This record gives sequence, C-alpha cells and structure tokens, in this order.
Amino acid sequence: MNDFDFLAGSWNVTNRRLVERLTGSDTWEEFPSTVECLRQFDGAANVDFNDFPTKKIKGMSLRVYDPARQEWSIYWVSDADGVLQPAVVGRFENGVGTFFGDDTLRGQPIRVRFVWSDMDTDTPRWEQAFSADGGENWEINWVMEFRAAVR
Repeated sequence: MNDFDFLAGSWNVTNRRLVERLTGSDTWEEFPSTVECLRQFDGAANVDFNDFPTKKIKGMSLRVYDPARQEWSIYWVSDADGVLQPAVVGRFENGVGTFFGDDTLRGQPIRVRFVWSDMDTDTPRWEQAFSADGGENWEINWVMEFRAAVR
C-alpha cells in the first residue's frame, strides 16, 4: 500500500503531450508544471495538486489503495472543466505501475492506460496512452518527467 510514497513532496515537471490524440498526429508540445503531493492514510492514499502555469490550468489527482483487491484507483479532476474523470485501476509489479480504465474521446469509447516507472530514481516518469481498439494498439500521448523541487 506504500507504492506511491516516492511521490510525496514537491516536484518540477517537464510535460510532453501530443497536440491531437488518436488522429495520427506526431506534433508534440512541451510545457512545465509543478506538483505538490501529500501522503495520506499511512500511505494507502495520496493527493497531488498540479499547476500548469503556461496552460492556466490546475488539477488534482487522488490515489486510493484497496487492500482487499491489492489495487490502486486513480482519479483526476481539473479546473478546466471540473469533471471528475473515470478512475484508472491497477497495481505495481516488477517496479512498474500499470493502470487501466475506460473513458471517451470525442464521443467515442477509449481505453486509457497510465504507466509509472523509474520510481527508484530522482526522475520518476508517468505516461498516458489511449487505445481506440479495446487495447490492441496504444498511442502514448502524454509524458511527465518529475524532478524534485529545490526547497
């Protein structure tokens, strides 16, 4: 249940995101953000606050561990629309956290995948991918590279 303890603290983040998702685009944008993550419930939950200053957006993630299923549920909401996004659910195995969920994009159903890696380094990495074909093919569309903020 302490899988996300590595994330507690303050971070400077480099974001790379596809401008258009699931359109065949290969145009990426890069922008900064900051993250402040607070550990809760002895490590069985955490909440982080994201500030994307050049995008003028703020967001929040909530991660909660279910000990009976040994799975994490991850939720996201931003002030861009105020909508709590559907959870992605999964676990950590062999040093990588993989989480899946269902959502929609432009009114069409998609699968969503989050992958957390490099948690044992100074530069943890998160990536998001979408699939329009039920998980047969994935398009990575957002990568966040974390670096501890200097205090």
